[in-house]
Amino acid sequence: MDLLGSLGQPQASTEVQCSRKGRRNRAEHQLLWNNPKIHTPERRKIWLACPEHLDWLETYLKERLLYRQTLPLPGTTGGTE
Repeated sequence: MDLLGSLGQPQASTEVQCSRKGRRNRAEHQLLWNNPKIHTPERRKIWLACPEHLDWLETYLKERLLYRQTLPLPGTTGGTE
């Protein structure tokens, strides 16, 4: 028995969504980044991107010198740059 379901709470979606503000497209890529002013060099933060917003998110991070790498999201067909 699902306790949360029995209480009428909505179930969490298992689909990963794009990190672009206001978007809910299915993510296929992960953009690894860090802010060298506050993170150690090996630390990586992750934003998720759908194909439509991949370029926008990469450009945003690159302009701020935060971008490190783009990888396909495991379990998807997303490519790398």
